[in-house]
Amino acid sequence: MPYICVMQTLVERDKAVIWHPFTPFKHSPEPIAIERGEGSLLIDENGNRYLDAISSWWVTLHGHAHPYIAEALYRQALQLEQVIFAGFTHEPAVRLAERLLPLLPGQFSRVFYSDNGSTSTEVAIKMALQYWWNIENGHAETNQRTRIIAFHNSYHGDTFGAMSVSDRSVFTKAFESHLFEVVFIPTPTVDNIEEIKNLIHREGTTIAAFIYEPLVQGAGGMQFYDAALLDEILNTAKGQDIICIADEVMTGFGRTGPLFASHYLQKKPDIICLSKGLTGGTMALGVTAVTERLTQAFQSEDKRKTFFHGHSFTANPLACSAALASLDLLEQEAAIAGMERIGIANRSFIKRLHHHPSVRESRIKNLRCLGTILAFEINQGKDEYLNDVSKQVTAFMLSKGIYLRPLGNTVYIMPPYCITESELEKIYTAIECLLHDQSLFYTS
Repeated sequence: MPYICVMQTLVERDKAVIWHPFTPFKHSPEPIAIERGEGSLLIDENGNRYLDAISSWWVTLHGHAHPYIAEALYRQALQLEQVIFAGFTHEPAVRLAERLLPLLPGQFSRVFYSDNGSTSTEVAIKMALQYWWNIENGHAETNQRTRIIAFHNSYHGDTFGAMSVSDRSVFTKAFESHLFEVVFIPTPTVDNIEEIKNLIHREGTTIAAFIYEPLVQGAGGMQFYDAALLDEILNTAKGQDIICIADEVMTGFGRTGPLFASHYLQKKPDIICLSKGLTGGTMALGVTAVTERLTQAFQSEDKRKTFFHGHSFTANPLACSAALASLDLLEQEAAIAGMERIGIANRSFIKRLHHHPSVRESRIKNLRCLGTILAFEINQGKDEYLNDVSKQVTAFMLSKGIYLRPLGNTVYIMPPYCITESELEKIYTAIECLLHDQSLFYTS
């Protein structure tokens, strides 16, 4: 019998060998085989074009396959692609730190490089805890500062420290017995702010650090909260000498309007965590920047006080070069105008939606926007990540040539800064069509 060679599609080959993130093996749609990117578009192997309305998990600032970043990567790859960062240094890493530090919201003195958002927060947590251990000269019995405060509904990553300071949810359920104890507080409101401040006053001498996503809780459902009230918490925490850690992995590099969400605040963090848009979405790279206060506790003749943390690809030259190119683009008028254009368009669309029948009939709720982020909830089932309405929304929008990936019943957009007015309007119109099509996901 003659041998017959059957050519498999990319999706068929994928299904045989790949384990995708945040994706159940059963009853999940087949992945779309993307062949290339171009600006705000993703183009599949069949030539179908999709507007990337969420910047591919919030990372792509300037659009896909940006030639300026690609050229910077090419030049760097010809010169130095990788070198161990313990005992060596290189120009892209030093130059990136020199450029970042003056831009950050506060008085930061040092940059520690890692690989992604989770590791940038993991580094921050370890730094804060070891700071107090170092202060006590390694005597655990006299170190009372061993606990961390975090917000309910928070998400700081998927490594174990980052999971520990994230709210207990479907993301952490299987590991809860292995996570360390955290003091969780609600995001501040006028009604609970005094209670939160009293707790910090009461527990302050046992608290090492307070970690927070400034103004927007991302994976927790794009939940917004008030800057003035966060300032009150930060003021109280700093009064108790608590290290304040701003997780700006998602909010950094213009997503909320200013370059960093912490610019909205009077009180600045002691540690700031960055990733996602840091390289314009081109390469994996994490940054944990610290104030001089933190570094002082590690400057000792006692080698035990060294920060024993690192990654094989710490300060990868290619990633640092991509970040430098992204910063160049962020300083240009096109990116600045793009952020402003998205913010204006989002606010206008929110006003438009307020007159939509779905609002009057309470089919959607909690319309909100901040900078380039727009979000609302579909009022069906529980407000949670496992709400199946997300699959139906994604499928509907894909049929319109738009990629959205709701967080359960939270629908949001966070497009790249290069998106045009007509492309934004295409997204808005498709959302309106979605909300008119009750047969898709509304039940009687």
